[in-house]
Amino acid sequence: MFFRPRLLDAFNGYNRTLFTKDVLAGLTVGIVALPLAMAFAIASGLKPEAGIFTAIIAGGLISLLGGSRVQIGGPAGAFIVIVYGIVERYGVPNLLLATALSGVFLFLMGVFRLGTLVRFIPIAVIIGFTNGIAFLIGLSQIKDFFGLQIEKMPAQFFQSIHTLYLAADTFNPVALGLASGSLALLIFWKLFQNRLGWLSHLPGTVVAMVVATIVTSVFNLPVDTIGSRFGGIPSGLPSFEWLPVSWDNAQYMVAPALTLALLGAIESLLCARIADGLIHDRHESNQELVAQGIANFTIPFFGGMPATGTIARTVTNVESGATTPIAGLVHAATLLIIVLFAAPLAKNIPLASLAAILMYVAWNMGEWRKFIDLKQFRLPYRITILSVFILTVVLDLTIAVQVGLLLAFITFIYRISSLSRCEIALASDFPGLGNQQGRIDAYRIHGAIFFGAVKLLEKIETNLPSDTLLLDLKNVIYIDTSGMDTIMELAHLCKIRNIRLLICGLAHQPLEMAERSNFIATLPPDSFYPDLISGIEAATS
Repeated sequence: MFFRPRLLDAFNGYNRTLFTKDVLAGLTVGIVALPLAMAFAIASGLKPEAGIFTAIIAGGLISLLGGSRVQIGGPAGAFIVIVYGIVERYGVPNLLLATALSGVFLFLMGVFRLGTLVRFIPIAVIIGFTNGIAFLIGLSQIKDFFGLQIEKMPAQFFQSIHTLYLAADTFNPVALGLASGSLALLIFWKLFQNRLGWLSHLPGTVVAMVVATIVTSVFNLPVDTIGSRFGGIPSGLPSFEWLPVSWDNAQYMVAPALTLALLGAIESLLCARIADGLIHDRHESNQELVAQGIANFTIPFFGGMPATGTIARTVTNVESGATTPIAGLVHAATLLIIVLFAAPLAKNIPLASLAAILMYVAWNMGEWRKFIDLKQFRLPYRITILSVFILTVVLDLTIAVQVGLLLAFITFIYRISSLSRCEIALASDFPGLGNQQGRIDAYRIHGAIFFGAVKLLEKIETNLPSDTLLLDLKNVIYIDTSGMDTIMELAHLCKIRNIRLLICGLAHQPLEMAERSNFIATLPPDSFYPDLISGIEAATS
């Protein structure tokens, strides 16, 4: 069945014990999501409530309609760099339009069952842009971490470095101390969480945010807070509003929307695969993309930001005992209750503490050990991962992924072509040839005959025998149109020179390609043999 959310299967054998586990897991993840949702929105150049609304509405829709039992959706750190760039260049209204368009693209990807294609993106490309995004997230938080007086951070790398350099003398030592303390508390909580007794159940990010907020309020510290910069967050969900579409700018939103859709698909399906390994289940990737599409199309009408599957919150959900999408719905309900009844308390949350939380998230988001282990990999892998990382940081994620895929494609073609080989059959191996080589030549081809390996047949053309040419294709696993075209050119050349061409061992995909290209009809019926030995016997009889 095409459209079948995993929630529909959740009630088979469902009982009070499983429901209790889901509720407790949802409460835990909802509390964990609160500081992250606000931090991601602020870092993206939006108001903090945009992140919370996204976690509530989009997160709820992803759990309600998704193809994974335990995945938690919402705003993600991976989107920060892209969203900030769109906001700075095109403004918030156009971000909403790009988000809605990305939802359409994600929905179509699911409808046309393209979810499995995302898995074909090489791991080197994924690691490169993930580390690049993590680096940029950390860079974007230096402003609030040090309390620098910067009105607006540019989105470009070199301009950001220049702006930070010019504002270095405006740092706030109180903000730096508060951020450093929050970061130290996060690290301490991570290292010693198992020794904290009942406190170990509290998320470190929430503890750091609450402690920093209490300290800021009690001592009235001179640092920026959500209240001082944004005026707090509203006590309720926003009303539905039609998107303020500017058709003059709509054409420019297609490329950013494609970027958001591609990154959202990669992030959500990667997260779902990680969740599968934790719960020993298999998600439905196309159903997940449909849910992501619906969520991202819907959330802009409520002033939200792009959403996807979130690895940290999903892992927290699983570790807290979640078994069904009910936990994700409880997570959204928990955030809604917090917004309705505790929104005024958020005005004293210091931005320096949220910056420390985001730096901590960025550090854990990146796979930095892969850079240390680069010397263990081949040169093409190293070039790919470093190129994608550098281009993500310096230029743009879209360009980085395009270049990374191109490099991976070239590397793959080279590796596959190097595995294909052509060997001349020796008389010592096939006594039937006797000493007739030069008059009757036989070649054994291994691997794939495709556009990257057609040179194998071109070498045969330069040294044709005088009477009969045998090609053993028994060990050929694949022939593409370029390879088939080269074989037909070789057959035509043999016909011109009055050389008999015998094809041996043609089977499976190569046989299908020969039939579809009408190659078989161009040769006499006695030109095809099941193996090389029978072909040699026919040539020498």
